[in-house]
Amino acid sequence: MFLTLVYQTFIIIILMAFSFGPAFFALLNTSIKHGAKEGGLLATGVVLSDLFVCVLVIYLVSLGATNLIQDEKNQHFMGLMAGLILVVFGSFYFKKPVKVTDETIELKSPSAKSLILKGFFLNLVNPAVWLLWLGNITAVSKTLSYSLVNMFIYFGITLGLVWAVEVLKANMASKIKRYLTAKTMRNINIITGVLLVLFGLALIYNHYFI
Repeated sequence: MFLTLVYQTFIIIILMAFSFGPAFFALLNTSIKHGAKEGGLLATGVVLSDLFVCVLVIYLVSLGATNLIQDEKNQHFMGLMAGLILVVFGSFYFKKPVKVTDETIELKSPSAKSLILKGFFLNLVNPAVWLLWLGNITAVSKTLSYSLVNMFIYFGITLGLVWAVEVLKANMASKIKRYLTAKTMRNINIITGVLLVLFGLALIYNHYFI
């Protein structure tokens, strides 16, 4: 049982911390532009979102209401809404930065609240996150015999490890900040914006046209 849980924990951390979704690229963008602290705040929002989804899915599973997530109509609606939100988020990154005379630039950091909320909602609107947690909880519940207390303890520890990995990613990405120039910032913004818009358009296409 212990080895099974260790294996499942490792898989969950890899899936949650290294899934190349919208939150992943937003975390890299924030860490590179503003630093490790700001990236860590966004990562905190992402993990709080995971915690919210995890708790909600655990209760849905305990009530036998997993069909709410698996229902095709609900998935289509979630996908369309998420796609539209990501397109809007992505479009903000195309905003032209203020011109500066120095080769390197010092950017004004967003507030802690805005970073946490940004990470929370970018992760929350991703339908893949809900399906990942449904799969994770279903797999682990068999090992833990679906004890709510054990489930909350286990996933609390697991999310703590996910948060540590996210903060480590933010710290590593922030090392690039010292080389940031106006041109580099513009390129980073364009790349991040394009990726978020593409994620959004892919969700809209997959849940509306297919």
